[in-house]
Amino acid sequence: MNISYEFLSSVVNTITEHVAVIDHRGMILFVNQRWVEFGIENGQAESKNWIGENYINACDLSASNGDTFGREAAAGIRSVINMERPQFYYEYPCSSPETKPWFLMRVVPFELDGHRFYVISHSNITERKLAEERIQHLSRVDTLTGLANRRYFDEFFAKEWSRCTRAQMPITLAMLDIDYFKYLNDSFGHHSGDDCLKSISNVLSTYAKRPSDICARYGGDEYMIMYGNTTLDEALVQILKLMDAIRKLEIPNPDAPTGPSVTVSIGLSTAYPEMETNEEDLIRAADRLLYAAKDAGRDSVEFENLEW
Repeated sequence: MNISYEFLSSVVNTITEHVAVIDHRGMILFVNQRWVEFGIENGQAESKNWIGENYINACDLSASNGDTFGREAAAGIRSVINMERPQFYYEYPCSSPETKPWFLMRVVPFELDGHRFYVISHSNITERKLAEERIQHLSRVDTLTGLANRRYFDEFFAKEWSRCTRAQMPITLAMLDIDYFKYLNDSFGHHSGDDCLKSISNVLSTYAKRPSDICARYGGDEYMIMYGNTTLDEALVQILKLMDAIRKLEIPNPDAPTGPSVTVSIGLSTAYPEMETNEEDLIRAADRLLYAAKDAGRDSVEFENLEW
C-alpha cells in the first residue's frame, strides 16, 4: 500500500483539534500531538503508543461497560465506513474532577493514494454548550421570581401527563392566587408588590422539589404547582403547610378584607389521566376550584378528585 505517510502525518499535526486517522478496520494509523496530550490529561500514560490500536474495538469495550459515548461513537464510525452516511457528528460531555467539558466528535472520510481513510477529531465546545444552557435556562424561567415560566410549565406538564397516563398514576394540580394582591400594590406600590411575589415564590419553590414536580409563575400573581404520581390526600397535606408558611411571612396587606397580611386561595384537583383526556381538563378543574375558594371568602383551599 503506497501511502504518503509523511505527508499525512505533517497535515494531521497542523490541526489544533485532537485528531486520529483510522482505516476501514478501525486501526489507528496516525494521531497528532493534541490527541496525545488529551490522552495524558485524561489518565493515559505518556509512553502510550496509539498507533496500531483499534479505536472501534476500544469504543465497543466501553459500550459493553455501559458507556453511552462508546456505543454511539462505534455505531457512528461504522455508519461512515459502511457509507450509510457521509459523515458523523456527536456531542458528548467528558467527566472531569472540576469541570464538565463538552466535546464534538467528527468522523469524516477522505481518500489518499487510492485508499479510503477516516479522520476522527474531538474539538472542545464547552463555551458554546454553556451559552446554550444559559439561553435554555432563561427561556424557561420567570425573571422576577426565578420559578419556571408558563411556557416551560406547559411543556413539563404535558410530558408528566403522558407519563402518568402510561403508568396509570395520579397527578395533582394546585392553582394558587394571592388574595387581594391589587390592594397591596395600591397601598405600597409595585416595587413592594414585586417583593411580595419574590417572597411567596421562595416559599412555593420548597414545596415542589421532586423530579416529577414543578412550581411556576403562571401569570401576574397566579401560580401553578403540579405533583406527579401524587394523590389528593398527599397533596393536600403539602398545600395546607404551604398556606401556613405564607401566612407566617406576615407580608403587610392592611386594606385586604381577609386580614392585615397576605394570604392565598387555592384550587386543588387530582385525576388519573386517561388516553382520551388531556392536561387542560385538570387545569380547568383547578381553576374552577380556585374561584370556589375565592367565593368562600378566600384564604382557603377547595379540592376534589376529578371523575371523568
